[in-house]
Amino acid sequence: MTEISRRSLLAGTAATGALSVLGAPPARAARRGSVPVRREEHRLVIIGSGFGGGVAALRFAQAGVPSLVLERGLWWRTGPDAETFPHATSPDRRAMWMGLDPELFGVPMPVHDPYTGLLELVKGDGMNIMCAAGVGGGSLVYQGMTLQPSADVFEATMPGGLDYARMDGVYYPRVARMLRLRTAPDELIASRPYLPSRIFARNVERAGYELSKIPMPIDWSYALRELKGEMKPSYTNGDCSLGVNNGGKHSVDVTYIAAARATGLVTVATQHNVTDVAMARDGRWQVSVDRIATDGTVLEKKVITTKGLVMAAGAAGTTRLLMRAAAKDQIPDMPDGLGSNWGTNGDRIYVWTNLADDFGVPQGGPVVYGSKEWDDPATANTVIQASLPPLPANLRSTMLVGYGVSEGRGRFVYDSARDEAVLHWPSGGDAKLYERLQRRATRIAGPGSVLLDTNAVVPSTWHPLGGASMGIVCDLAGRVRGHRGLYVLDGALMPGTTAACNPSMTIAAVAERAADELVARDAGTVF
Repeated sequence: MTEISRRSLLAGTAATGALSVLGAPPARAARRGSVPVRREEHRLVIIGSGFGGGVAALRFAQAGVPSLVLERGLWWRTGPDAETFPHATSPDRRAMWMGLDPELFGVPMPVHDPYTGLLELVKGDGMNIMCAAGVGGGSLVYQGMTLQPSADVFEATMPGGLDYARMDGVYYPRVARMLRLRTAPDELIASRPYLPSRIFARNVERAGYELSKIPMPIDWSYALRELKGEMKPSYTNGDCSLGVNNGGKHSVDVTYIAAARATGLVTVATQHNVTDVAMARDGRWQVSVDRIATDGTVLEKKVITTKGLVMAAGAAGTTRLLMRAAAKDQIPDMPDGLGSNWGTNGDRIYVWTNLADDFGVPQGGPVVYGSKEWDDPATANTVIQASLPPLPANLRSTMLVGYGVSEGRGRFVYDSARDEAVLHWPSGGDAKLYERLQRRATRIAGPGSVLLDTNAVVPSTWHPLGGASMGIVCDLAGRVRGHRGLYVLDGALMPGTTAACNPSMTIAAVAERAADELVARDAGTVF
């Protein structure tokens, strides 16, 4: 492979494969003494607007409970032929939260000014975490796989009290309706840009594995309109790993958050970066917030008090905020397990270079087919094919992504010198699952193929789970044990895995279940 081709491949897969080594400098203060401080009181405050925060905002509002949703990032509004989101092959300042390192694995990258961009890399010891910023959270940039676990795998990995029968009968279907899930139509799959999907499907069946279409929160008519030339490509050229510019993707901002705001009871405050949470002397919760400009400059500081505080800042954001509060005694007597039971969901991302077949360019996306190996709950895993963004040359490559039931567990540890909780991941964590995924991916790729395991280059995950898990830190409804009015409703609540599925649907379904219980038992009494 030529040097130019190598650079094109690495640059194009960086956003898709979560390989970035990125900086995130802190917010900058305005001139000393010039930053005003405002105090506010709200009945319910929700930190974060992703799957957990979006569900909470809507369901509490429908029960008549007003809330303030604090989101550090921006609104990313899309529509046909929009240029809302950056492009993976030419990332600009919109791509990263507060900055981008000038080099990516030896590939020079443009240096951009700090900006309230889409993605932040949280560096850990042995594992890095990719986090989203913006109204809608991770739903803005996730590929969209929306999978419900089987009963056997769910019951083997998730807390028993969740009751799979009720999750299956009530909460998973509720999420599916909200996200308007659809599989890709055969007419689209038969088109030239979706040849990689067809090759993957053929190879999966040749290898003797199960093949199925993956439910996606997408109106596929947008992709069909692109084929007809009615919109510029966004789906049909794979340019959707940093958001879908044409719209048609039913992310949390245009589903849960939009419905919540329509009630008139939900205020979404963007560019509000939470710096600390604490217990006030009267038992209420206190949230310290910087209202920031798009370059990170602090425009105003807010101190917000509330009787009900929902932590939905993502597994890393929620865990780090709570651990800092515990370490500095801002929230005393936090459960001992805080920061533990953290997992990657077994993430593995491969670049599949195929010398036997020519995938061609461009490649339609984001995801059409997957292969589930769920017969044994102990080794359950899923492998899917995802498109590469539109590269300048045909590199005969596409993406394979795997995840599964993971055994490895890391832990966040508070570093007083940095005033930050840092993830520690064990060497060799999830090795057994990685070996199985490697065997499966190799068989699917077939002879004449080369697989590049991007996670072996820099260990990283898009699917951080745990840190404030059910049964350890919280109950099944997300109540933090021993702390009235404090709740966790996001990936931090998960037990390090979501049962061989990508996490979005299970996080949302668990949050739906929790919201039902909290509306019935806590609303009107606790807050």
